[in-house]
Amino acid sequence: MCNMTFEELSGDHSAERMDSVAKALEEVLSSALPQGCITVGVYEAAKSLNVDPDNVVLCLLATDEEDVKDVALQIHFTLIQAFCCENDINILRVNNMRRLAEILGGVKPGGEPMDLHCILVTNPHASTWKDPALSKVNGFCRESRCLDQWVPVINLPER
Repeated sequence: MCNMTFEELSGDHSAERMDSVAKALEEVLSSALPQGCITVGVYEAAKSLNVDPDNVVLCLLATDEEDVKDVALQIHFTLIQAFCCENDINILRVNNMRRLAEILGGVKPGGEPMDLHCILVTNPHASTWKDPALSKVNGFCRESRCLDQWVPVINLPER
């Protein structure tokens, strides 16, 4: 439920706010990775969502310009988005897969590149994750839904 005034909603997606959410997203990914709380890949994410959707705290769908024409990928995205909406999992579309690869390492142990099109962030098994950066990203997702933007887009800045 949205309890925000029009004035609060109208300025929320400024460039400064988007940059701050992008930085928070980078922090979330950087802190989740060493904890083993990242699932990478469309098929791996689908398996994880099927087994334990309540443990997923954020779903990222990442594309570059050439991916827009990939019909199979777009179908996968549509199904993942529907599942996440049904299970109250926050979703973000992320542009700049090169930056994602930098944050996450981008290569599997055998030297094979990772499929970064879908990334799940999960709770550590020991406890519920209380991370201010995650709270900021999830708050942005909630606010976006109030504006009927069910899958907001974040542009990760180059470093």
